[in-house]
Amino acid sequence: MRSNGGEHEEWLRLALEEARSAGAAGDVPVGAVIVHDGVVIGRGQNRVERLRDPTAHAEMLAIREASAALGYERLAGATLYVTLEPCAMCAGAIVLARLDEIVYGADDPKTGACGSLRDIVRDTRLNHQVVVTGSVLAEACSGLLKDFFRAKRGAGDPAVEPRLPERCESG
Repeated sequence: MRSNGGEHEEWLRLALEEARSAGAAGDVPVGAVIVHDGVVIGRGQNRVERLRDPTAHAEMLAIREASAALGYERLAGATLYVTLEPCAMCAGAIVLARLDEIVYGADDPKTGACGSLRDIVRDTRLNHQVVVTGSVLAEACSGLLKDFFRAKRGAGDPAVEPRLPERCESG
């Protein structure tokens, strides 16, 4: 059964709480929750910086927790609520986990893989497709990200500055 718009907003507000917590801890503020039969079975917040793990995206952590809660790697019947459109890595995991639906807040035109840049989750060449609802609470979700990066840039944080590879010069 699909959720209605009001329920989408309610669950996405929980994902926003996770995102705020991630931002307060110094990570990019992205949060996710997974709901199955009206119950949250997985939560995640971006922990890439804290764990120094490029796979520690909110969606990945929520999928791990939800799979553990159900005792099964397939999350059929579940909906993922996430504040930012998932990237290719997360979209691949969403397909593999067999989630029914994704509801996200902010579009990600640079790395989004649920319709913006790519559309992995609805690719009919794959063995599973996911229903996608985007732009739910988009202003709140994108505003949180913009404020976070504005503050980082204002503080001169090197993490938001372009990194150039070090070059070894011979001779």
